[in-house]
Amino acid sequence: MAKDLLLGLTGIIVLGIGAQWVSWRLRLPAILALLVAGFLAGPVAGVIDPDALMGEVLFPFVSLAVAIILFEGGLSLNTAELREIGRVVRNLIVWQVALTWVAATALAVMLLDLSFALASLFGAILTVTGPTVIVPLLRHIRPEGRIGSLVKWEGIVNDPIGAILAVLVFEAIRAGGFQEGIAVTALGVLKAGLLGGAMGLAGAGFIVIVLKRHWIPDYLQNPMALALVLAVFSASNLVQAESGLLAVTLMGVALASQRVVTLRHIVEFKENLRVLLISVLFIVLAARLPLTDADYTSTGSLLFLAALILFVRPAVVALATLRSSFTWRERAFLAVMAPRGIVAASVASLFALQLEDGLPEATRLIPLTFLVIGGTVTVYGLSAPWVARWLRLATPNPQGIVMVGVASWARAAAKALIGQGVKVVLVDSNWGNVTAARNAGLKTYYANFLTERTMDEMELAGIGRLLAVTPNDEVNTLAALHVGGLFPRSHVYQLAPEGEARGGRHRTIPPHLSGRILFGKEVTHALLTERHRTGWVIKTDRLTNEFDFSAFRSRYGETAIPLFAIRESGEVLVFTADTPPTPKPGHVLVSLVDPKA
Repeated sequence: MAKDLLLGLTGIIVLGIGAQWVSWRLRLPAILALLVAGFLAGPVAGVIDPDALMGEVLFPFVSLAVAIILFEGGLSLNTAELREIGRVVRNLIVWQVALTWVAATALAVMLLDLSFALASLFGAILTVTGPTVIVPLLRHIRPEGRIGSLVKWEGIVNDPIGAILAVLVFEAIRAGGFQEGIAVTALGVLKAGLLGGAMGLAGAGFIVIVLKRHWIPDYLQNPMALALVLAVFSASNLVQAESGLLAVTLMGVALASQRVVTLRHIVEFKENLRVLLISVLFIVLAARLPLTDADYTSTGSLLFLAALILFVRPAVVALATLRSSFTWRERAFLAVMAPRGIVAASVASLFALQLEDGLPEATRLIPLTFLVIGGTVTVYGLSAPWVARWLRLATPNPQGIVMVGVASWARAAAKALIGQGVKVVLVDSNWGNVTAARNAGLKTYYANFLTERTMDEMELAGIGRLLAVTPNDEVNTLAALHVGGLFPRSHVYQLAPEGEARGGRHRTIPPHLSGRILFGKEVTHALLTERHRTGWVIKTDRLTNEFDFSAFRSRYGETAIPLFAIRESGEVLVFTADTPPTPKPGHVLVSLVDPKA
């Protein structure tokens, strides 16, 4: 038994992370791959049976995992964003909950032949558009401007509100009778709002105090925050079911909005934990689905799904953005971003178990909910990236570069890249460098890149790489660390530190703390600056069959420093010390060369 449990849990984790990797390689939404993997491993192959593996621990585990995911989602929200989109966020949440609940209830009665009580519960479950799906989708799409913030706010805030609504409808059904149900619902709303809000803010305040006063050592900060999140969630749920989701979400938002202490270590830990939990949760819940069910393919079910996607969501967006400054492109993108996720699945599974005895048709909740989850994830997950690119709201595989440090050679390199159609944004805290860059027509920010405000204010649409090229090795390393999570680690670069380039016995900076070394182990800021000062120039050459990379080396010599190669497709290849690219005919080579050669 212990061996089966060990193998089963290991299989779930391996399968989940494997599905994440496959989705990354195929450029597909991760949730879609996870659902397919879970369904194949569970009902199809019979390899994974979550109920047999975890028994009564299954749903408490799911609840705690969802709490951590919502807390991490709250940490990604900043109330400063609401200055521009606050009214639309409020309208979108209100209309999404209210209109979806009413419309889904009516459609479930007409198309699915559910009783009014069960249809109202099903409609309440479907009001959520959670971060377990939306956050990975946004990372995959990377929409530009305010639209990404709006979708993120809606998804994260909707989850606790929709879950609480579903619980209150469930309590009203069990209370039996309209008047009793109204009383239970009103009391539940009051308790959930007041208790959840108070406990969430109290938890955030406690974390700020202990971090500010240094009562917790660094190595205990992450475990302490995790323990407190679970404690707040469980304590709030003891008083009012599912109010814990609201508590931990508000706790995350409050922490993200404060400026008293830094939360970098906690945020990084929660981001990694979220990926693991999402992978496990979707595998587990998809593996519990029945292999065959009439609700998967019935005409009524498919019409219900189509109505949600084609009519209900566009109506919600139209009402929420009425008389707002959002363009038709932004509204169109909002209309194709309402996938359902883990909260809908877990709440439906829990209610189905508790209503089975008194309401036999409640067993239909699980296949119907997963039909909506699978259908919305497939439709929105596959269409949203294409729609975002068609509407010019996202750049697939962004090739732009943010360059921290604006020395003379860096300005020349930036002009050469811009001349080849590559977007370049420069940042420097040296006013002389910034002035020279602006006089050269380059987009430059006069700021300290290491501050949070700079990252919030910079326009990074279309940017996919960081180059830290200041004369200070420590600043370059800190800049590489500062963008953790914003760019893939493979797209974060810094110049070789001076000590290492001079042949020091020990690395001056540990490799896990630095970006990839630019251009070569011997190519430091001092070397580049000196050569550019003595007349070396930034040169662009288009390679051909006759003038290939070998011919380039023959013309300019081995001392020439290749910096970038740009493919005919526009993809930028950065020369690094570990894996320098091999330029081919058709590529444009940007390099620092001696014109005398």
